[in-house]
Amino acid sequence: MALDIRQGQIFNLNPAGSRILELLKNGKSDSEIVETIRGHFGIRIETAEADVHEFLRVLMEHKLIEELTK
Repeated sequence: MALDIRQGQIFNLNPAGSRILELLKNGKSDSEIVETIRGHFGIRIETAEADVHEFLRVLMEHKLIEELTK
């Protein structure tokens, strides 16, 4: 679960979303996040890349993060 205190919204996260948010909080780059998600969930690298980038885009859209990690 993520709370946006500026807008007063609560976002429910699935296990992958929760892990991505945790990795972001720990300063991991998007490539490190993709690799971690790929290994943790046993998915293809292409799937992990698409899913992570889509999740980061949604976080930005809702102003939960300010910029994508490099």
